[in-house]
This record gives sequence, structure tokens and C-alpha cells, in this order.
Amino acid sequence: MKPTIVLVHGAFAESASWNGVIGRLRAAGHRVIAAGNPLRSLSGDAAAVSDVLASIEGPVVLAGHSYGGAVASNAATGSDNVKALVYVAALAPDKGENVPDLLGKFPGATLGEHLYEVPLADGTADAYVDPDAYHEQFCADLTPEQAALDAVTQRPFNSAAVGEGSGEPGWKTIPSWFISPELDRAIPIETFRFMAERANAREHVEVPGASHALPASQPQAVAEFILRAAAEV
Repeated sequence: MKPTIVLVHGAFAESASWNGVIGRLRAAGHRVIAAGNPLRSLSGDAAAVSDVLASIEGPVVLAGHSYGGAVASNAATGSDNVKALVYVAALAPDKGENVPDLLGKFPGATLGEHLYEVPLADGTADAYVDPDAYHEQFCADLTPEQAALDAVTQRPFNSAAVGEGSGEPGWKTIPSWFISPELDRAIPIETFRFMAERANAREHVEVPGASHALPASQPQAVAEFILRAAAEV
């Protein structure tokens, strides 16, 4: 049985950001699920993905993009069927680490300078990327037309999710693979290298000239990388 591949999007994106990857994975004979990521709190987001995982029979390759990597790390812990974790321009926090801890570990992240917040009634706030900066900061290797569309459909990132520390991460017991963009402005390249080494990654590939929006801008490279991980399951 080929493993089911579950994809988890990150902040300022949505499940359709995986569309180019999904078609390639399905063509290779895999069942694919692009799980919804609420982007409300790390523990709550991980629980939502865990529910999806629990509904799947057989082995799973769980891939996360950006903050979706932190969600995948937490959702995989305690799961019997997740056999591989793939981090696609993604965060892989250790227990207790939150998003700012990792983004601030090395210089180079500039996306945070281009966010604005919408206060919510519950006392939290939703962060969005300024549409005028979305192309340059988030997805520089997409066309201007696609970037403009993605800026409009971006999903907001709640402040509770930003600040919440990770639980025990799945990468400590589950084999992991990392694929990282060379020109990421959301997460510094040195952070990817640090996380991959810490997780004792089976493989770490850096994609030349690629932006943070790796699933959308480099779907062939991402799909091939996920398939390599799936072949090990």
C-alpha cells in the first residue's frame, strides 16, 4: 500500500497553495489530503490535523509548509501511522519553542516588517501580509498576477498561534526530510539548516533562487522531494 500524503499549509496561505504538488503526487499513485489548518493556536491546529490523521488507514507521509511544519510536528506526536515528516520551507520547533524563537535565531527574516494586525473581540489579533509587499516578501518567484491573487486570498495568522510554544515534536522519533528555499524572506536559510541538523534529517535540499512560497512556486521540486520520502516508507 502506498502511503497517504497529508499536506498542511502555513500562515498567509491556504490549501490551494499545494495544487501544483497535489496533481503530481496523485499522478504517482498516492492518495492526497490537503488538511485545513485553522491558524488559531498551535495546539488547536495540531489537534485538527490529528483528527484527520486518525481517520486514515495505513501509513502516512505528513508534509507541512511554513508554520504548517510546527503543526505537523505536533500532530504527528503520538500518531501510529505517520511514518515520515517532510518540512517544506517549514518550521520544526523543539518543545517549548514558538515561532519568534525560531525566526529570531538567525538574521535575514524581513516578512515580519510587512505585517498588519486586525484586533479581534477575544483580545487576540489576526496578522496579514501587506498586499503591496506580498509578492516581494512571500512569493518573489511567482508571477505578479498570481502573487496579487494570493495576497487577496491569504489566510490570517492569529497571535495566539504565533506565541504558543510547541509540544513534544514528532521529528524526535519520526524520520524527517527538509526542503528549503535559498531566498526565503520569512525564515532565514540558516534557520532551516539548524533545524534540519537538529532533527538529524534524512535529507536536506536547498532550492536555488526559490522564495518562501515553495509549494506554489516550485511544485515539481517539492513533489519529487515528497515522493523520495514516501519511497522510504
